[in-house]
Amino acid sequence: MRVLLVSAHPLSDSLTGQLSTKLVQRLEARGAVVERLDLYAAGFAPALTAEERRSTYVEPYDASAVTKEIAQLKRAELVVLVFPTWWFGLPAILKGWIDRVWAPGHAYDHASDLGPIKGRLTGLRGLLAVTTLGAPGWVDWLVMRRPVRRVLRWGVLKVCAPKARFGFAALYRAEDVTPARLAVFEARAIRALDRLMDQAAAI
Repeated sequence: MRVLLVSAHPLSDSLTGQLSTKLVQRLEARGAVVERLDLYAAGFAPALTAEERRSTYVEPYDASAVTKEIAQLKRAELVVLVFPTWWFGLPAILKGWIDRVWAPGHAYDHASDLGPIKGRLTGLRGLLAVTTLGAPGWVDWLVMRRPVRRVLRWGVLKVCAPKARFGFAALYRAEDVTPARLAVFEARAIRALDRLMDQAAAI
C-alpha cells in the first residue's frame, strides 16, 4: 500500500514527531511504501497564491507551484495526518496544504452549475488523522463537538474520495501527558492505523 504521511509541527522533538516516527515504523513493518512529508521541514508555503485563487473556477487550474505535492497525494492509497490541534483547528500550515494541494482538477471537480463538487481521488482508500490537544476530551466532544474530526471527515475526505475510510485518534491533555498515558495512546493510534489499513485493503 502506498502511504503519504504528512506531519505538521515546527519542533522536530515534539509529540507530533514522535508519533510520526512510530506510525512510519508500523507502516513499514506492514510492508507499506511510505512517503513522508514534514511540512515545516519542507518549508511548505501555506498561503493560496493569487494565480491559484484566480484559476479555481476556470480550467486549467494553476497548480504549477504545488505539482510535487499534488503528485504525492494522487499516488497515495492511504493518507496519514499527524498534527497538533491549535485553537480547536488545524495548524495553519496543514490547512494551507489542504487548501493548495486538494485542488480543483486534481482532488475534485466543480459541478457545471456550481452545485456539489465531484471527488477525483478514486485511488485514495483511507485517511487517518492523529492529533494532540491541550484541552480535555469533554471540551472537544461536548462543547466544541469535535470540529477537526468533522471537517476532515465530511468537509474534505468524503467530498474528494467518497469511498475512502476515515480514522481518527486524539490525545487529550497532551501538555501534561505521562509516559504511561503516552504509551497507551501510541498503542491506540497504531490499532487505528491497522484497522484502517485492513479496511482500505478490502475496498
